[in-house]
Amino acid sequence: MSEKTTLTSSSIGRKVVMALSALFLILFLLLHFSVNFTSIFSEDVFNVASEFMGTNWIVQFIMQPILILGVLVHFIMGFYLEIKNRSSRQVKYAQYNGASNSSWMSRNMIITGIVILLFLGLHFLDFWVPEMKYKYIEGGTDATRYYEELVHEFSNPWRVLVYCLSFVFLALHLLHGFQSSFQSMGWNHPKYTPIVKRLGDIYSIVIPLGFISIALFHFFISN
Repeated sequence: MSEKTTLTSSSIGRKVVMALSALFLILFLLLHFSVNFTSIFSEDVFNVASEFMGTNWIVQFIMQPILILGVLVHFIMGFYLEIKNRSSRQVKYAQYNGASNSSWMSRNMIITGIVILLFLGLHFLDFWVPEMKYKYIEGGTDATRYYEELVHEFSNPWRVLVYCLSFVFLALHLLHGFQSSFQSMGWNHPKYTPIVKRLGDIYSIVIPLGFISIALFHFFISN
């Protein structure tokens, strides 16, 4: 096997790993939205669903570590591939009109990715870290606390603004990343690819908009 073939195979392998992690995160995002959305119409249902997710050993000790690993793999691989692609580009900028060959989302995935990563850090500080402290350090067992904690976080207008802007960047990231994940896996078909793209566009807009709606609902209605 030639060096060129090895490098190509390695690059494809990295893209496949990144695509698989992206698809996993897309599924988790849908699950996370489904749980959070229940807070709009039922405090009790939201508390029950959150308590299950927060105490079930499969979720806590299998899915949660996999999720954290998936986030790390996706972003590290994404940044690596972006830097490698930029450094290996042989065409001069004057000869390469990126705007005419690609969308804004595809050219700025690293920017939207950084914003999302910063948001995840904030989200962990807001919810995950206090949850771990409450359960495993303080030994708390109140199963009705989830709704009040959610409402409290969304009582701060600056926090709500940051959340809403972050989900706008998430939508921009998904608008390119959703279909790109399928392409990286080699799942292209003249009949089904347009359907996947359409579903990806719907998902990329509806899910972030849904999260924004949850934040705004609790800011204006619950407080």
